[in-house]
Amino acid sequence: MARVHPTALVEEGVSLGEGTAVWDHAHLRGPARVGRDCIIGEKTYVAYGVEIGDRVKVNAFVYLCTGVTLEDGVMVSAGTVFTNDRYPRATTPDLSALRPSDPDEDTTSTVVAAGATIGARAVIGPGVDVGRFAMVAAGAVVTRDVPDFHLVAGLPAATVGLVCRCGPPLVRVRPGAALGDHDRLTCGSCGRGYAVTAGRVTERPS
Repeated sequence: MARVHPTALVEEGVSLGEGTAVWDHAHLRGPARVGRDCIIGEKTYVAYGVEIGDRVKVNAFVYLCTGVTLEDGVMVSAGTVFTNDRYPRATTPDLSALRPSDPDEDTTSTVVAAGATIGARAVIGPGVDVGRFAMVAAGAVVTRDVPDFHLVAGLPAATVGLVCRCGPPLVRVRPGAALGDHDRLTCGSCGRGYAVTAGRVTERPS
């Protein structure tokens, strides 16, 4: 069964998978789904409509807005903020009324694909997807999609290398520089192999 700290607020309609832990003062709004063996850190906010896969780590003070999907094995580090509104305004154009907070035609969605890591205090822009086993550096502001296995950093975030499934870098480049094509890149930590063609990474048999 799931473990929920007494101070956490888990609203009706939230599904928690077996073995998941929700820590103190987290707020999960319904409907939302959290898979098996996950960690939802203290003071984290999970909006309605969020989908979280299995074995996902969401650290403290994370903001997951409506439209976010975290696939299996994702890590979201402390203080990360996701956004989902392309044209955010508090009021109508004449300032006479507050705009509703419900999703509308300008509300976007974001998918963080399986195995990816988001570094502490990163900001993920509206409508941006993060690829499989990609890594977003701490403090990065991500304004465009991140391809599989890419390491991005900076403001705005740009590719600065490639990473293995196990985490360490396979190659490093200057921000935004071409990665070059590689018939074979081998991880020095685990021995996994990769090929790179026009920035696209594919896995090769070890």
